[in-house]
Parts: sequence; structure tokens; C-alpha cells
Amino acid sequence: MTFAQDSVVRIKDAAIYQGEHPVLRDVSFTINKGEFVYLIGRTGSGKTSLLKTLYADLPLPLGEAYVAGYQVHKIRQHEVPYLRRKLGIIFQDFQLFFDRTVAENLFFVMRATGWGDKGKMKRRLSEVLMQVGLDSAAGKMPHQLSGGEQQRIVIARSLINEPLILVADEPTGNLDPDVSEGIFQLFQEINNSGTAVLMATHNHKLLNDHPGRVLKCEKGKVLDSVHDVFSFRSEF
Repeated sequence: MTFAQDSVVRIKDAAIYQGEHPVLRDVSFTINKGEFVYLIGRTGSGKTSLLKTLYADLPLPLGEAYVAGYQVHKIRQHEVPYLRRKLGIIFQDFQLFFDRTVAENLFFVMRATGWGDKGKMKRRLSEVLMQVGLDSAAGKMPHQLSGGEQQRIVIARSLINEPLILVADEPTGNLDPDVSEGIFQLFQEINNSGTAVLMATHNHKLLNDHPGRVLKCEKGKVLDSVHDVFSFRSEF
């Protein structure tokens, strides 16, 4: 398998496990800088396990994986935080601190990833909040925001370190259709600025309205194609 020089993710002959249970086998694909890729499949098909492998939350016992310049199949524990600084990770649940303001949530991530200059931290805070359209939300508590606004804060948090790729696990799963479309448009804007996006989703409407490249987890395999959305209706 030949990999492009500008790839941000390269997987070759990988086996994805949950504990001792094999979930996916013979996984090989590449995601280049600036690409937008959907990840689909039935519940339990291995989507989340695949994403966790990319950011080294699950070990990779077989095969090779190169993510943002790191050899994930050989990565040592002390290297994992450095890998994750190059990724924007968006989980199924928001994982915000609800007893802290939006600014305090983002400052926590900055300090955890090595930021120390308070002036630079404040400037970056303003930049990412403006990027997600919530520049006036810094002093608010998460519970004062709608679900869509909370998701925008999560996206802002993922952008702090200017990641090479956003890895998003069902980012619109708990949002109504109109809000989901707005969040998706934000992902497209981020992608258009040069950041790659890998988005796991069950949202059939998004794929129908915005067709593109798809990785599909099915029967222990990962299939790769630019899809005709109708051929994937059974996956939702």
C-alpha cells in the first residue's frame, strides 16, 4: 500500500481490539491533510474503537498506524499527550466541567497541554470562541448554553492547539436537525481552513445532503469509498 507524503493518518494491515476481543481486522486506509471523511457503521461495528486507536486510547497489537507523525503502534505512554496535542478530539458526550465557566474550561485544556503565557492564552481563547461563533460566551457557565452552543464550545476546545485533524465521535448525535446542520457547517469551515476531519456519524441526512468520502465499518472490515448515499441506507 502506497501512502501519500501529505497524509495525516496512515493505517496498514491493522487489527483493532477491545480488550482481547477483535473488532476490526486488515484495516488499511489513508487520510490526507485537509480531507473530510465520514466514518459510518452500525452500533457495535467498531467505529469508536477505531477512533480510540487513532488517539492511542486503545493499543494496536497488530499492524501499523501513523497519526500526525507518531507511530501509534509503537507509541510510549509519555508520548501520548504530545500526539493528542496534534489532534482535536470530540467525544460523544461533551465532557465539559459544569462547575466552571467556558473560559475556565478552555484554560484548563491550555494548561494541561503546556500553555503558560496568560496573555497568549487569553488571545487564543478569543480566537477559538470567535471561530465557533460564541465570542461572547467566555464568562458563561455551560448550563447557561443550549446543546448546540455547548457542542460549539467543545469544538473550540478541540481547536486550541491548531490540530492537524479533528476526530469527532457522533458530534451531532444529541442535537436536533437544524442545530446539527449548523454544527456540520462549522466542521466544513474548519475543514476548508486546512484541518482534516474524520467524523463518525449515524446522521443519514448529513450524508445525503453532503456526500463525500466514507469509511464504513462492516462485518469486521473497514470499507473505503466515495459513496452513493443510497447504498449506505442500511447502516443507519
